[in-house]
Amino acid sequence: MMDANQLRSTFTGFYAERGHAVVPSASLVPHDPTVLFTIAGMVPFKPYFTGEETPPWARATSVQKCFRTVDIDIIGRTERHCTFFEMLGNFSFGDYFKSDAIPLAWELMTEVLGIDAGRLWVTVHESDDEAREIWLDAARVPEGRIQALGEDNFWKMGDGGLGPCGPSSELFYDRGPAYGAEGGPAHGGEERYVEIYNLVFMQYNKLADGSLADLPGKSIDTGAGLERNLPMLQGVESLFETDVFRPVLAEAEEITGVRYGADVHTDVSLRILADHARAMAMVVADGVLPANEGRGYVLRRVIRRAVRRAFQLGVLEEFTPRLVATVAGVLGGAYPTLVDDLDRVQDTVAREEGAFRRTLDAGSVILEEALRDGTGRVSGATAFRLHDTHGFPIELTMEMAAEAGVEVDTEGFEREMEAQRELARADARRRRQALGDESTYRGLLAESGPTRFTGYEHYEEPSRVVAVLAGSQPGTAEIVLDRTPFYAESGGQVGDTGVITTETGRARVLDTQNVIPGLVVHRATIDEGGELFPGQDALAVIDAGRRESTRRHHTGTHLLHSALRQVLGDHVRQQGSLVAPDRLRFDFSHPKAPRPEELAEVAEAANADVLSDATVEVIETSRAQAEALGALAFFKDKYGDRVRVVRAGVHSTELCGGTHVDALGMIGPITIVSEGSIGSNTRRIEAVTGKGSLALLAESRRTVDEAARLLRVESGGVLEALQKVLDRQREAEKELQRMQGARLQEEAARLAQRAENGVVVHRQDGLPSEQLRDLAQAVQRHGARVVVVAGSPGGSKVAVAVASGDQAVDAGSTAKELAQMVGGGGGGSAELAVAGGSDPAKVDDLLAEARRRLGS
Repeated sequence: MMDANQLRSTFTGFYAERGHAVVPSASLVPHDPTVLFTIAGMVPFKPYFTGEETPPWARATSVQKCFRTVDIDIIGRTERHCTFFEMLGNFSFGDYFKSDAIPLAWELMTEVLGIDAGRLWVTVHESDDEAREIWLDAARVPEGRIQALGEDNFWKMGDGGLGPCGPSSELFYDRGPAYGAEGGPAHGGEERYVEIYNLVFMQYNKLADGSLADLPGKSIDTGAGLERNLPMLQGVESLFETDVFRPVLAEAEEITGVRYGADVHTDVSLRILADHARAMAMVVADGVLPANEGRGYVLRRVIRRAVRRAFQLGVLEEFTPRLVATVAGVLGGAYPTLVDDLDRVQDTVAREEGAFRRTLDAGSVILEEALRDGTGRVSGATAFRLHDTHGFPIELTMEMAAEAGVEVDTEGFEREMEAQRELARADARRRRQALGDESTYRGLLAESGPTRFTGYEHYEEPSRVVAVLAGSQPGTAEIVLDRTPFYAESGGQVGDTGVITTETGRARVLDTQNVIPGLVVHRATIDEGGELFPGQDALAVIDAGRRESTRRHHTGTHLLHSALRQVLGDHVRQQGSLVAPDRLRFDFSHPKAPRPEELAEVAEAANADVLSDATVEVIETSRAQAEALGALAFFKDKYGDRVRVVRAGVHSTELCGGTHVDALGMIGPITIVSEGSIGSNTRRIEAVTGKGSLALLAESRRTVDEAARLLRVESGGVLEALQKVLDRQREAEKELQRMQGARLQEEAARLAQRAENGVVVHRQDGLPSEQLRDLAQAVQRHGARVVVVAGSPGGSKVAVAVASGDQAVDAGSTAKELAQMVGGGGGGSAELAVAGGSDPAKVDDLLAEARRRLGS
């Protein structure tokens, strides 16, 4: 029997012996912005297929972590689908094509893995006669076991399908007559004919308009799901009985007290728990945190789906940390970071589980109210509110409604969801439009080659004008040079500004952008009367002062990052950043607000590194060597043979392409300006360095000195003097409240004496609503049965207070109805209510109506 580790090594070893570079798995968080997660083995290689980047190898093989939720609704209901999976793959980047890929796949499957060739079927695209002939001639597959299919055999990326694509050929394993009808993959069911290897002949690039453009070179992208192949190799019925699933399933049995195989319904829940445990563990380990949007929302849905299933099986105690620990035991050998980060992973899933248990309770209250409203239907708006605000799965809403004999307006829910999705799509369209005319950029890149960046060494550079394009705004232009010292915005660092000069004109560069990989565009205005032409010699000069400030902030960001990890823990991971000449902003993962003393410790640690004045080292090396050096790289994982490592002192080592100071002392003091939450589990810290920090400190000093002058003390005595002022103010406020209370009681006694039939209706201007309320209560305590007091607190609003000791007079409804006369509303209890309005001119009409109603 072959276990998972053996299958991984056998697959990559087979292709390594045939000239393929063995490439480690990329993160589940892709560099490609068109997908939320790495959904296929080819995603990290996409720039090589499209020709955007030059691959460092002609052929490669990998075992890639993948995560898909397109089939999440059937997870657990079948025994062959999973959300997290490992994709075994071999790739050719313009090297070999069909005639080599097909025989290699057949040799691996039948001779190396030992799968019975008589149980294998092949499908090809209906237009791909070439692939059919290769299967017949090179692999000697019987013609009767090769079937032609349509769209099922044309591979494309994700739901939108944009990007590299092409016809595919798939290998299927026939599990036998016990699992369904004869007829091969084209006619038999998926339970019998299981896809085990997919060979994609990558030759097209699907564009946004739906057209197919030829890729620069014909390539190969294959995928063999590890979890799909293991049941065959281990002689078991389903992937849930293989060595990558069974221990997790067993832990789910132990947690729930339910035995797998005892009941088809509970089996579904146990399979969901096992699958979702693997998914949540791996996704969190790669730095994703639960959130209300994007990939964080997908993770949140997976965790909450598991919690709901456990709840249905009677699990009332926290369980997700136990499940992910078991996952770490199973997958930790292949993915060591899962073991290294296990504490953080357990803490993250435990907090999300606890939050959803509370959400389940709150959502249940809202749903129960909807079920009792007498309509016999839960509206789409309510279902969406439960889903969107309280994280209540629509499936649970439908299940609870069905138990009460009530239906859910799923069409209305879908309309609300579609409106939300359309907002997301509109935002995506805006982002795509911001890229400019991509075809023009690609043409320039193909014609003139990539822009050479010289800005690490030089602040000015003689260069040649490659192109001058019309800018997006009147009077602006986009200038392309063959080489440039201008840093293009990347990694959070803003683009450089400066000047480009030729013999016929001068352009003031306002921004610099890397519009497509390899091509830098300088967005500029050209001085009046001047002009720049392609082919001209130019002198490109950046704004040196601005660059100096920017690089101080960039290195300062690295120091803050390392300080946050030192003080708060290694779970801190970069979620985003802005490095500008006047400030820095750093977003990081952390579940709660740091205490003031923790922030002080962070600032102290960062500034201690500055004072060390250590040399900042920049090393260009292999990715493997960078990882050996301990370099951090979050959310920007990207395959490549060379990476740039920035070592800023003894605490900070990161992969980074930005510009940095030469020694830490050049940063100057680092001052934290603010820290706060920007979303679930995500914090933002803002700071300044160098001159900005000195200016902030000087301003703080001026403020203290001015406060000392006003308080007539020395600067060192400001706090003590200020405390005395505050103490006197509190005493004065207490005395004022006492006097106001005494005056109110006198006024209340006077009004109570004027009561008619126990009713007091009175106009009192100048008092806010809470003081009107106190007055009404005081009048009532002096013997009045019902009190209505109204007036204008400040001339533009109306306040109304009603106090009632008469069961026949409801204070809440009375206040509400009277307030409607002055354009407002409000209410309260039957005994006491406060309301407001916006039309002071009708206060007397309100009081007249109160007298009429109450017989005063």
